[in-house]
Amino acid sequence: MFLSTFNFQLSTIILVIRVLCIGNSFSWDAVEQELVPLCAEQGVEVEIHNLYYGGCSLQQHAAFLLADTAAYSHRVCTNDAPRVIRDTITLRQALRDGQYDYISLQQASHDSGIRSSYEPWLTMLIDTVRAYQPKAQLCWMQTWAYSQDAKHPAYPRYHNSQTEMYDSIMACLQIPMTNHQLPVIPCGTAIQLARQTRLGDSLCRDGYHLNYVYGRYTAACVWYEMITGKDVRKNRYKNPQMTCKQRRLTQKAAHKATSL
Repeated sequence: MFLSTFNFQLSTIILVIRVLCIGNSFSWDAVEQELVPLCAEQGVEVEIHNLYYGGCSLQQHAAFLLADTAAYSHRVCTNDAPRVIRDTITLRQALRDGQYDYISLQQASHDSGIRSSYEPWLTMLIDTVRAYQPKAQLCWMQTWAYSQDAKHPAYPRYHNSQTEMYDSIMACLQIPMTNHQLPVIPCGTAIQLARQTRLGDSLCRDGYHLNYVYGRYTAACVWYEMITGKDVRKNRYKNPQMTCKQRRLTQKAAHKATSL
C-alpha cells in the first residue's frame, strides 16, 4: 500500500540524498535526531532540511506561502553536522535552495484525521512545490495517533481514543494517496505497530511527541527505508540509550510498516 509508487531510483544515482520536510514538531521528531546516524552507519550521505513551525497545519503552511512569511526555523542535518539551526526562512526560499530528491508534506497531528482540514490547502501546496521542484519525489509523512492517556486539547475530537484517531488518520491517507498520487512515509503505522510489542504505549514522551530514545528512532527507521531503499533490520546503529531488544522491535515495526 505504502511503497508501491515510491521511486527509489533517485537514491541509487546521487551522491548525497537531499530531503526537505515542510513540517512541524512531528517532522522534528522523525528526521532531526536519528535519521542521519542511521544513514551514516551504511555510508549514505544525506542532507536533511526541516522547515519547523510548531503545530503547523496545511492551512497555516498555505497562509505562510501566500504571504511569503519567513516563519520557519530552518534546521539542517548532515553527516558532518548533526543539527544546525539556520535563520528563519520562507517556503519559497527553501524551494529555491537547490535540487531536492525528496520533499515531504504533512498535516498537523491534531488535524490528521479530520478530512475537511486537507483541502484546498493541500492542493495549493502541492502545486507550488511541483512548480519549483518538478524533479523531486513529493511524498506524504503520516503522523501518529496520540498515547491512550494523552492530554492534548484536540484529543477529544477522537473521543480520547487512540484507535479512533489512528483509524481516522488512515482514512484520510486516501486524500494525498488517491487524489494526488503521493507515496506515504508511514511513521504513524510504524508507531502503532511498535505499540503492539513489549514496548507498549510508551513511545511518546508527553502523549503525542515521540520519546527521545526508541520513539524518534522508530520514525527515523521508516524514513531511512523510504529514502535509501535499504532494509533497516540490517542497520547496526542504535541510540546509545536503547537496548538491543528495543532496536530489534522498533526496526521490525518500521520495516513492516513500509512493506504493507
